[in-house]
Amino acid sequence: MSILLVTSSPRGAASHSTRIATEFAEKLIAANPAETLVVRDLVANPLPHIDADYTAGIYTPAESRTARQAEVVGVSDAVLDELFAADTVILATGFINFNISSTLKSWLDHIARSGRSFAYGENGPKGLVTGKKVYIVLASGGVYSEGAAVQFDHAVPYLRSVLGFLGMTDVEVIRIEGVAMGPDAVAAALGKANAKVDAVVAASRAIAAAA
Repeated sequence: MSILLVTSSPRGAASHSTRIATEFAEKLIAANPAETLVVRDLVANPLPHIDADYTAGIYTPAESRTARQAEVVGVSDAVLDELFAADTVILATGFINFNISSTLKSWLDHIARSGRSFAYGENGPKGLVTGKKVYIVLASGGVYSEGAAVQFDHAVPYLRSVLGFLGMTDVEVIRIEGVAMGPDAVAAALGKANAKVDAVVAASRAIAAAA
């Protein structure tokens, strides 16, 4: 069993999403020591935005690609290999201008590839990345899960849509919201997120013990 942790907040050590997601992954590993953890830090090692070489290269036979095409397609291949190898995927992002971080968007652009992660058939598109549990750890300064601001949450609907398109339909969201509303709000948000993480880990430990 393998866990893929993808972090993307530009806030470094101050990032709530990175900290909660990292602790979540570490707790899952502690509960099931046989699992392995792969970390993709999109801030320390950002993926290149897709460009003309990428869009041409993915449709060019490997032996006919230019050196630059081979390089950028190789990046996409690497992140796709990590994704397919994982049983559990944890995506951590801050809520930036009502959506996900641009670094995470680049990761999604690299994993969404016709013929690799989805295909078109007689019945339309079919996601090829199946059998995975995905957790979205999302930190936001305001509260967007309920109330008047729900309409501004483009992050969770977008992630559910694109992940579902690729075949990942078992998606759970762990929110850390309201962190710009003062120390008490931060403490409450972290407490709620940690409680949800601990519940997931407890369930995972029980499943492992029963196996």
